[in-house]
Amino acid sequence: MIRKIIHFTFAVLLTGVAAAQDVSVRSDHPDEYVVVKGDTLWGISGRFLEKPWQWPAIWQANPQIENPHLIYPGDVVSLVYIDGVPQLRLSRGGVDGSRANAPGTVRLSPTVRIVEKDDPINAIPLEALQPFLRDIRLLSPSEMVGLPYILTNEEEHISGTVSDKTYARGLNAKVGDEFAIMRVNSIYDQLKEGGEIRRVLPQENWKKVPAVMDPNGPLFDQPLPGNRRPKHPVAYEMIEVSRVRVLRTGEISTLEITADRTSVRDGDYILPLDSSGYDSNFIPHAMQTVPADFRVLATKDSLYGVSDYQIVSITGGTRQGVESGHVFSVFRPGTRVDDRTGYRYGSFAKESRPQLPDEFHALIMVFRAFDDISYALVLGGDNTVRAFDLLRHPDARL
Repeated sequence: MIRKIIHFTFAVLLTGVAAAQDVSVRSDHPDEYVVVKGDTLWGISGRFLEKPWQWPAIWQANPQIENPHLIYPGDVVSLVYIDGVPQLRLSRGGVDGSRANAPGTVRLSPTVRIVEKDDPINAIPLEALQPFLRDIRLLSPSEMVGLPYILTNEEEHISGTVSDKTYARGLNAKVGDEFAIMRVNSIYDQLKEGGEIRRVLPQENWKKVPAVMDPNGPLFDQPLPGNRRPKHPVAYEMIEVSRVRVLRTGEISTLEITADRTSVRDGDYILPLDSSGYDSNFIPHAMQTVPADFRVLATKDSLYGVSDYQIVSITGGTRQGVESGHVFSVFRPGTRVDDRTGYRYGSFAKESRPQLPDEFHALIMVFRAFDDISYALVLGGDNTVRAFDLLRHPDARL
């Protein structure tokens, strides 16, 4: 396929750093595209660019589009060249994109757009991210020390739901204060200090709540035989299961469950509500240099790999310079194989096991970064993404 490659300089919005970039325009791009409900900036840019993650460059080249996050269904996007530089032009249209006379193309005609009927389109599909933007937190081992926890539910029920009472120990609060009830979902642990990080899934009968947690010991210290317990915990992945309001304070506090996503159980932890919020206007860009040890830590909802619009956790966080919007190429590491043919004819020694090349599988974009671990969304590729896949610069596609 013949590519049109335009070289120009643009300012990356999030970093404020000027960077030169090759933008590859698709040879089969439409001249015009009408935005419909459910579109994303990533998806629209993929119709025009071979590398959708480069869309900030081509949007920013056009001062007419002051904020690409304010594009609405019915608007018409067209690709033009100004002094040899591609620009995406925007024409305001109707609200539902019904004027399209062919898939992805429209004839421009005067219309009136009713802004109140539609929200602007998102950069990426936010519905896939909402649980991880709203419900997930990563705590360091030191942050786990001394956390208040649920002692038991009313009448010692196994679980509690909305309007039930539950009882907390170690909570310093005032009547009327509200808190999040969190549960350990998994643990990121190093096999040895300074070594590789892996994800450990907690077992139901592991000890949950030490009366006084040993800051130098593991969180769970009573695993089943054969189940490895954390040796060097790096982070605890906590998921919000409910919210509560304080009714009575004391050594044992009485709480009312005000909202739940699942039931409250003894051993759940109590944390302040997360007021940090998040920016949903993700702007894709690349790290200048991707560390060689960056890789996929774990995949969500599948042990055998995930694909479009599914979630992965990766090594690297804010301490390593990772931030929301960073895009990476994911490569499956090449395995070592036996060369039976070469050995048979004496060309290679029996001990020689050549390594196959690493293969590109997908693009991912970070949407939430913690200290040493981040979460990313899979945004298209040739194959599934699995734990231990390698991360490289998004331009590394061969």
